Amino acid sequence: MPLLIRHRLVGTAMFVGIGLAILFFRLMPLAPGATALPGPEVMLCVTLAWVLRRPDHLPAIIIVAMTLIGDIMLGRPFGLFSLFVLTATELLRSWALRWGDQPFVFEWLRIAVLVGLLLLGYRIVMLLFMLPVPALGPVMLQWLATTAAYPAVVVLLRLAGVRRPTAAELEMMGS
Repeated sequence: MPLLIRHRLVGTAMFVGIGLAILFFRLMPLAPGATALPGPEVMLCVTLAWVLRRPDHLPAIIIVAMTLIGDIMLGRPFGLFSLFVLTATELLRSWALRWGDQPFVFEWLRIAVLVGLLLLGYRIVMLLFMLPVPALGPVMLQWLATTAAYPAVVVLLRLAGVRRPTAAELEMMGS
């Protein structure tokens, strides 16, 4: 098996493993009955950061499969969040190479805007189809928590070996 294909398979398997671990811990009753502030959407952060760093590791089908599993397990409307995440990741995939040489602050700002638009669009579609919509306050807090968690997720992914491709790797991929 060529090195490039093996590298992609390992990256995809690592993403799926991390995603399932995040889902597992999210479903665990760590503090039953406690009402706390909404936490960040860590899987969304991981997906967005991974697509910006290694778009070749995450085909759209893997992203959809992982978010559909999350929709089922977390009781969200089936496929709606997946649609918005897929749209966001495909936008990021097209911008990934252009953003590679810019400072992280600009990436963080763009991700904050993208996540905000994603959550707003998700909320609007839920309203249009008369689905139960969570209160705006917790959604805004979740957006803030997700935006604040993004740099930590990027650092953890960097420690796990997920980094932007080098010029030589880009040349091997044919970009």
